[in-house]
Amino acid sequence: MKEKVLLAFSGGLDTSFCAIYLAKEKGYEVHTAIANTGGFSADELKVVEEKAYRLGAKSHVALDVTTDYYEKSIKYMVFGNVLRNGTYPISVSSERIFQAIAIIEYAKQIGADYVAHGSTGAGNDQVRFDLTFEILAPKIKILTPTRDMVLTREYEINYLKEHGYEADFKKMEYSINKGLWGTSIGGKETLKSDQTLPEEAYPSQITKKAEETLTIDFVQGEITGVNGKKYTNKIEAINAVEAIGSQFGIGRDMHIGDTIIGIKGRVGFEAAGALLIINAHKMLEKHTLTKWQQYWKDQLGTWYGMFLHEAQYLEPVMRDMEAFLQSSQANVTGTVIIKLRPYSYTLVGVDSTFDLMKTDFGEYGEVNKAWTADDVKGFTKILGNQMKIFYNVQKRNNKE
Repeated sequence: MKEKVLLAFSGGLDTSFCAIYLAKEKGYEVHTAIANTGGFSADELKVVEEKAYRLGAKSHVALDVTTDYYEKSIKYMVFGNVLRNGTYPISVSSERIFQAIAIIEYAKQIGADYVAHGSTGAGNDQVRFDLTFEILAPKIKILTPTRDMVLTREYEINYLKEHGYEADFKKMEYSINKGLWGTSIGGKETLKSDQTLPEEAYPSQITKKAEETLTIDFVQGEITGVNGKKYTNKIEAINAVEAIGSQFGIGRDMHIGDTIIGIKGRVGFEAAGALLIINAHKMLEKHTLTKWQQYWKDQLGTWYGMFLHEAQYLEPVMRDMEAFLQSSQANVTGTVIIKLRPYSYTLVGVDSTFDLMKTDFGEYGEVNKAWTADDVKGFTKILGNQMKIFYNVQKRNNKE
C-alpha cells in the first residue's frame, strides 16, 4: 500500500511540480488541498481542482478558511494598523498561517503519513508551514521537494513540459498569491534592488481616471459600511473597498524587509482594500483615542505584526495582545471620507460622535474655554521645572 501524502496545492508552478514529482518519482499516493483565504472565486477553485487531477492527484478538496482568517487575524491587524516597515499589510504572511492550520487539520482527518508544501529554501513560507505543522501534528512528516532539491523556476517549468503537462508557462514566470487582504507578486524584477514590476504584472489594471469620494464606516474598529451601504458580512465589505480602490491602481508598492531566515527580501504587492481600510481606521483613531491609548496601541500593533509575520501566531502572547487591541476599539466608531484618484488617495476627514475634537473645552489654535490664561502660565512654569534644574546645574558646573 502506498504511503499517503497531503500536498498543500495552489495550482502554481511549485505545487504543480510537487504533485507530479511526489507521485511519479517517489511513488506516493498524492492528495491535494487548497486552503482558500478569500483569494479564489468558485470558478478559479474549479480550475485548481482540474489542475490537481490532471497532475495525478488521488483526491482534491478546497478548504474555505476566509471567515477564520478575518475573525482571527485581519480584524486585529486593522485594530493594530499593522503595516510591516510602514508599507506592507502582511497579506501573504498572515494568510499562510491559517492555510497551514487548515491543511494540517485536514491531513489528520484523512490519515496522511506526510504533509507537503512547495516552499523554497530562501523565503519565509517554509518556516510558517513547517512550524505550524510541527506544533499541531508532530507525528506527520514534512516533505518539501522544491526546497530540498534547490530548484529554479526554469527547472520546474522544463520538468512539467517533459511530463506532458500543458499550462500558461509565460504566466508562471510571476509568482502571484492572492487573498482577502491583498495580492503579492514575485518575479525576476523583485530579485533586483534597482528594478520594479512592470504594469502588466499586476492582476488589477487601472480603469478609473476621474476623482471619486469613498466613505468607510466603522463600528468599534470593524468595517460596517462602504459608500453608505451597510454590511453585516465584513468579508463582503473588504471586497467592496478592494473593488473600488483597485480600479485606481491604489495599494501598489514594493515591500523590502528582513526575512525570518535573516536575509533581505523584496516582493511586489497590491492591496487597495487593506491600505484604504487601515489608513482610514488609523485616522479615525486619531480623533477618538487618547494620546496614551494611541501610543501603547502603536507599540503592540508593531509587535503583533512582527510576530504574525515571523510565524509566531500560535504563541500565547498573541492572544494577550489581541485582548488589548480589542479593548482599545470601544470608541472607534464613525465614518471616514477619502478622495480617490489614480495611484493615490487623500484622507479628507471623519464624522464621529466620539470625536475628541468636538468638545466644550476649546478649539485648537482658536479659543480656550475650560482654562484661563493664568492657568496656562502656571502650568507652563511647573512643566519647565525639570529642564530648568538640569540647565542650571550644567551652568553651575561649567563655571567651576
